[in-house]
Amino acid sequence: MDNGTVQVTLSKPAGLVTGIRYDGIDNLLEVLNRETNRGYWDLHWNPPGGKGIFDVISGTSFRVVVENDEQVELSFTRMWDSLLEGKYIPLNIDKRFILLRGSSGFYSYAIYKHLQEWPGFDIGETRITFKLRKDMFQYMAIADNRQRLMPLPDDLLPGRCQTLAYPEAVILVNPELPELTGEVDDKYQYSCENKDNQVHGWICFKPLVGFWQITPSDEFRTAGPLKQNLTSHVGPTTLAMFHSSHYAGKDLVLSISPGEPWKKVFGPVFIYLNSASNGEDASFLWEDAKMQMMAEVQSWPYSFPVSEDFQKSEERGNVCGRLLVKDRNISDDYILASGAYVGLAPPGDVGSWQTECKDYQFWTRADENGCFSIKSICTGDYNLYAWVPGFLGDYRFDAIVNIISGCDMDMGDLVYEPPRDGPTLWEIGIPDRSAAEFYIPDPDPKFMNNLYANHPDRFRQYGLWDRYADMYPDTDLVYTVGLSDYRKDWFFAQVVRRKDDGTHVGTTWQIKFKLDKVDRSCSYKLRVAIASATLAELQVRVNDEKARRPLFTSGLIGRDNSIARHGIHGLYRLYNVNIPGARVVEGENTIFLAQPRCTSPFQGLMYDYIRLEGPPFSGSSNEASGSFK
Repeated sequence: MDNGTVQVTLSKPAGLVTGIRYDGIDNLLEVLNRETNRGYWDLHWNPPGGKGIFDVISGTSFRVVVENDEQVELSFTRMWDSLLEGKYIPLNIDKRFILLRGSSGFYSYAIYKHLQEWPGFDIGETRITFKLRKDMFQYMAIADNRQRLMPLPDDLLPGRCQTLAYPEAVILVNPELPELTGEVDDKYQYSCENKDNQVHGWICFKPLVGFWQITPSDEFRTAGPLKQNLTSHVGPTTLAMFHSSHYAGKDLVLSISPGEPWKKVFGPVFIYLNSASNGEDASFLWEDAKMQMMAEVQSWPYSFPVSEDFQKSEERGNVCGRLLVKDRNISDDYILASGAYVGLAPPGDVGSWQTECKDYQFWTRADENGCFSIKSICTGDYNLYAWVPGFLGDYRFDAIVNIISGCDMDMGDLVYEPPRDGPTLWEIGIPDRSAAEFYIPDPDPKFMNNLYANHPDRFRQYGLWDRYADMYPDTDLVYTVGLSDYRKDWFFAQVVRRKDDGTHVGTTWQIKFKLDKVDRSCSYKLRVAIASATLAELQVRVNDEKARRPLFTSGLIGRDNSIARHGIHGLYRLYNVNIPGARVVEGENTIFLAQPRCTSPFQGLMYDYIRLEGPPFSGSSNEASGSFK
């Protein structure tokens, strides 16, 4: 494909990108790699109960879908039949590549289709991967404050680095750039939430050329706006992630059953190339890439993809409304749901959007008045979901929202009543689904990534889990309501404690608080919002640390792996624990939060927010013991 600005070479009929020619450079992709390892769609899948299989998707037939003065669209398909069972995933896959006249880049999308009579499968990950020339692209940019010179892939070879607690994390011992010596590199330090993952890529300084991956919409990405995904990392590698189970685990594996028809369009995404004259500031390339990203977002949904499976603007519908919050502990009046996340996702339980990975989701942020507008929604049935920063829990509008072509649906005023039985006696943290407000220690000086020194994302440093034992070598965290400050005194993760012999023990944190008077005939409510859990268990005891049976246990929860992968959250869970009035006393009380699971240094919990409520307001319900929402 060639439009005079960019030339893209693809293998036929496999549909692998073997070359990208731009600005006088013969190939931006790594010419030292095999042609099958430069630019490709891939997926990681397994038959039910079977081993995982990594598949670089190679087409078996090729056709020119459209070729005219305005655009070229190519199709590379791989069709499935029963003779391929066990070898290839039971999907028909149609990969498309588009080049427009005058465009400084190209688009790609794919249609995955499973027929009802075919066997089932699980997908852990699917994406597009580009591997660029290591002799050219050494500066990576993910955000305004997340940019740096990166190690070369050779720096990760044995003898050039020291592997840390898992293979992806290394200390650079003898890097090509001496100034990187002693730094940590780990691709998970460059993860990003979907809502912020719109443009990332690489800059070459001689000549000044940028290679950027632009994702103009999150609708085809799985698990909603807070889902974290990989971006770019040492290679130099750039990824367009559509689906992964990172920061969630098996709760976010895409499982298709035998007898279940399924079809989804992933993309289009845009690969944008730009350049500047030698002597210009290289930052121009990043600023220009951001402007191009905004232009692509404004153009969504694109009008030019030929496939009828990609719905165009006129085929879609729109929804608007206003979200209000009713919490009488704060106000007798309705509260405007300022900054609320509001989205349409497939029908499901309250909060189910964060593990939904088969269909499309459409999200927006409400304005300061709680007003929201979601445009260009694909036709179909949805629930409307929301959550409001500063308030616990999840909202779901119970009636099905049916989107038809051309509709403009005004849902009027919607009211969210967050969990509330009685007045707040005390609270720890901010209900925002993240542990970022809690105390995040400096890393061990041996394990620095200098990008994150004095950075708002300081939680992305390596090895912070081990800092807990440095701070609490013998006894666990004790938090005293009214005296302690959660920003300084509440460690960001309840991790295990490393012992001198290399083994680990579980930890029990204490919350000490005073009650002036106690109504022993009523219940108190402890609300515990969990930001992340990794093979952990939350046990709650009140005033008796040695009680054989806890007042509440979550059981074994979570495979987020956010502690090891430098995420400050994973999947959100909310537990509501009844504390009988007979369990508390006038004066000093202590709540014990135990996490006993301890076979790995990466097991543990991140809290989002904890609140103790007094006896119920008159007329309030007093239900719930624990829930996962």
